Amino acid sequence: MSAHESMEHAEHAEHASGSNKKIALLIAVLALFLAISETLGKGAQTESISKNVEAANLWAFFQAKSIRRTVVVTAVEQGKLTLGSLPEDAAARAAVQKQIDDWTKTAQRYRSEPETGEGTEQLAEKAKHAEHARDEATAKYHHFELASAAFQIGIVLASATIITGMFALAYVGGVLTLAGLIMTALGLWWPHLLHLH
Repeated sequence: MSAHESMEHAEHAEHASGSNKKIALLIAVLALFLAISETLGKGAQTESISKNVEAANLWAFFQAKSIRRTVVVTAVEQGKLTLGSLPEDAAARAAVQKQIDDWTKTAQRYRSEPETGEGTEQLAEKAKHAEHARDEATAKYHHFELASAAFQIGIVLASATIITGMFALAYVGGVLTLAGLIMTALGLWWPHLLHLH
C-alpha cells in the first residue's frame, strides 16, 4: 500500500469515526428522550388507573345513596298513605307526621349534603371530575406511548446507520426524534388536541 493510499484510508477512517460519534450522540439523545417519555407514560398510566378506581368508587357510593334515598322516599309515601287511613287520633297522626317529616329531611340530605360532600348531587359531581381526570391521563398516556415508539424506532435506525453506513437512516431517526418530541409536548400540554383513543 502506498503512502497516498494509506493517507486516504486514514482520512476515510477518521471521517467514519467522526460520523459514528455523531450517530452515537443521536442514539444517546434518543435514549434520554425515550427514558423521559416512558417515565411520563407510566405516571400517566398510573394516574389513569387511580382516577378510574376513584370514579368507580364514587359511582358505587352514589348508587348506595340513591338506593337509600329511594327506600326513604318510599317510606315517606307509605307514611302518607298511613296518615290518610288513621282515625282522628291526634297523637297518632302527629307521630306519623313527625316520622314523615324526619324521612323527608333524610331524603333531602341524601340528595344534597354540601357540608360533607356525600349527597348524590355532590357524589355525581366528584365522580364526573374523577372521570375527566382519568380521560386526561389516558390521553397523555397514549401520546407518551407514541413518543416512546418514535424514539425506539429512531434508536434502531441510528444504530443501523453505524452498521450499514446509510446516513439516510440517521436522518429518518432524527425526524422520528422530532416526532417523538412533538408527541411528548402534546401529551404534556395538549393531550386532547389529537384524539388517539
